[in-house]
Amino acid sequence: MSNKEFLESVKKLRELTGVGFKDCKLAIDENKGDIEKSIEFLRKKGIAKASKKMSRTASEGLALVENNNGKISLIEINSETDFVAKNKDFIDFCKELSQINFTQKGDLNKLNDSLMKNKITVKENLINLIAKIGEKITIRRTKFFDDNNGANFSYVHSAIEKNIGKIASVVKLSNIEKNKNDEFGQKLAMHIAAINPLSIDRKDLNKDVIDKEIEIIKAELINSGKKDDMIEKISKGKINKFISDNTLLNQVWIMDPKKKVSDILKENKLENDIQILDFIRFKVGEGV
Repeated sequence: MSNKEFLESVKKLRELTGVGFKDCKLAIDENKGDIEKSIEFLRKKGIAKASKKMSRTASEGLALVENNNGKISLIEINSETDFVAKNKDFIDFCKELSQINFTQKGDLNKLNDSLMKNKITVKENLINLIAKIGEKITIRRTKFFDDNNGANFSYVHSAIEKNIGKIASVVKLSNIEKNKNDEFGQKLAMHIAAINPLSIDRKDLNKDVIDKEIEIIKAELINSGKKDDMIEKISKGKINKFISDNTLLNQVWIMDPKKKVSDILKENKLENDIQILDFIRFKVGEGV
């Protein structure tokens, strides 16, 4: 590492941690220029409790879809403010990451270690971008859909460019002909983006989610003064509605409130029944 590179690394470390020059110089020297290891070094020494920028909340950003020969990848990259999410450097970084994410089939570890066009790893480029922009930026989550046994369809809501926006969804269907059912597949992906199902059907819904909802419903009924026999009766009806509202097959179809998604699958079948194999929905900042 040249003297210039060494000093640049010290500067980056200072910007990220707020720690003084002398301690940052020692950390960089001890860790041979590795920024992440240097941050860990300072934390272990008790000099930096945590990186100032990296301890802040990043709940804005972008969701990106990459679609190539029937395979689809998704990635969510977060920033602290919507202002940065519209920054050209941030958007260009996200675009290149989306392409790498597709190549690495949604493997986040491989993504972080991949080289970008400037011959520097994603991990290092991320640190450089944080130092340049002055906000926490995180690669939050990734997903990859292969084209085995089915066809994939995607939708991006609030798109700022093609396949870049605030909400992205993908659905994988079997027993479907890609060219004949393209419009339906895209509409189903749009439904998922808008309605946000938790699972495909009741059997796929996490038991903990159902138990938690029953607990909330019963507590609400008890607080309203309902008798025990009424609580059981009303809570059963409410939980059935919760399941219908949150499972894709049982949801009211966004294009026609008189029909369910399961009805639309039957209407669009060619020979065999269309099956929903998998789906995902990324909403930027959700749950952060």
